[in-house]
Amino acid sequence: MAQVFRRRMNTIARVGFVTVLLILPLTTLFGTYGVLRSSWQTKEGLFIGQTIPFSHEHHVRGLGIDCRYCHTGVESSAYAGIPATKTCMTCHSRVWLDSPLLAPVRTSWDTGQPLVWNKVNVLPDYVYFDHSIHVQKGVGCTECHGQVDAMPLMKKGASLQMRWCLECHRHPEDRLRPRGQVFNMAWTPPADQRQAGLNLVHKYHVDVHQIQNCSVCHR
Repeated sequence: MAQVFRRRMNTIARVGFVTVLLILPLTTLFGTYGVLRSSWQTKEGLFIGQTIPFSHEHHVRGLGIDCRYCHTGVESSAYAGIPATKTCMTCHSRVWLDSPLLAPVRTSWDTGQPLVWNKVNVLPDYVYFDHSIHVQKGVGCTECHGQVDAMPLMKKGASLQMRWCLECHRHPEDRLRPRGQVFNMAWTPPADQRQAGLNLVHKYHVDVHQIQNCSVCHR
């Protein structure tokens, strides 16, 4: 029987086989890496459903309500805090009294059962985060939460992965702002942000080496 393939095909077959063995693990590795960094995994940019379709855009940008009115613990504790029903009823005992959307608020007020909100930013148990220290050092709300005053429904503003946190901890001068502007949604960095940020690093006593220590976030 005549030979079907030339001898060089043996070499080509071996090279192809070895190439597949090399490419397959690399493809798997980079593919997995891409998935772990994607919004599919981090949920960055995805809207989180709530019992009540609360609009930050309406309350913050439209009505001018300050973040601290609802998130009362943000300046003094690790947790920013979730508004109690009483906070909602301060206004809604007078406006939108019969709105079907606010029925859960009225029920909560009448029964004393607190409203249940779905957390947008969820950190693992092994990660420690303190809102108050970030506020004191001049980190604005939008740095982590995004432009919430433009969100009719709340969504996750950043990946919150360790790599993302370290970008800020290694170069805080790129993100810091005056304390008086922390809650200002309309604040924009100045043209000389790098130098202005370095001045704030010294003014607010930000220890760049210390904040990169593992024990700062993992306790």
